[in-house]
Amino acid sequence: MFQFLLTHHEKITRTVKEVSGGVETLTESDDEEVASKIKEHVEWMQYRIKETNPIRMRDPLFAEIFRHTDKIKMEHVDTEKGVRVTETSDDPYVADLIRAHAKVVSGFVERGFAEAMKNHAIPGADAVQPKADRKPVISEYGSVVRLPNAVHQPRDGTKLMVDVTRGGDPAKLNSALEGVARYVNIYAGAGESPATVKIAVVFHGGATLAVLNDDAYRERFQTSVNPNLELLHELHEAGVDLTVCGQSLHSAGYQSSDVAVFVDTAVSALTAVVNLQADGYSYVPILK
Repeated sequence: MFQFLLTHHEKITRTVKEVSGGVETLTESDDEEVASKIKEHVEWMQYRIKETNPIRMRDPLFAEIFRHTDKIKMEHVDTEKGVRVTETSDDPYVADLIRAHAKVVSGFVERGFAEAMKNHAIPGADAVQPKADRKPVISEYGSVVRLPNAVHQPRDGTKLMVDVTRGGDPAKLNSALEGVARYVNIYAGAGESPATVKIAVVFHGGATLAVLNDDAYRERFQTSVNPNLELLHELHEAGVDLTVCGQSLHSAGYQSSDVAVFVDTAVSALTAVVNLQADGYSYVPILK
């Protein structure tokens, strides 16, 4: 029924008048079939309000309305071409919900499926932007936004194996490292509550030389310092295990003594990845 009305939304007219505690709406159509469906739809919606039988619960506004059905009064009168509805509440907050819902329904009438595909904010909620109100573990890199009500929250005991192969401008921070910092900060403060996580990073391919100590890096790239070391050290201090592929390292002409002291050398990236996955780590590549 709802899809039928959305399909024929251009045949529907609607007016909304604010009244004390809510709205009065008039929804009509010159098409007899559409007018009949409007009346039937309102009957069902009044039943849903009375019995708290919700729809569109993924839409924040609809979900919030159906949490307060016990405070909503809904009356309707059929007209020749449709229905007049009065919907009110003695609770000011619920009255605001009713008015917001009326605007959304008017959007359905005006735009059809294009409006129905959107989520609709709870009144006042869009004025408060979500923010990371916990101090991030890595403060200068990998900023995140706290989303305490989102699905798939960070879980305690997660193990991530981050495969880093990306190279870049040797004079600048390897951008893959900021991605690793973001993973740390997500588990520390982006969800409803902090979650414990073990993160292991394996460097190989184009990312191999990002872990060289300052002396080796300076000699190789003619830079003043290795721009990656500061963040690498922060990741190490945050408990991230850092490992470089020994085969890639030696192929580039370097040894374990040429890497930063807090970076371990594996026989190969292959063995590191296989071993970590066997230990329950989930594989997360940073490809670009």
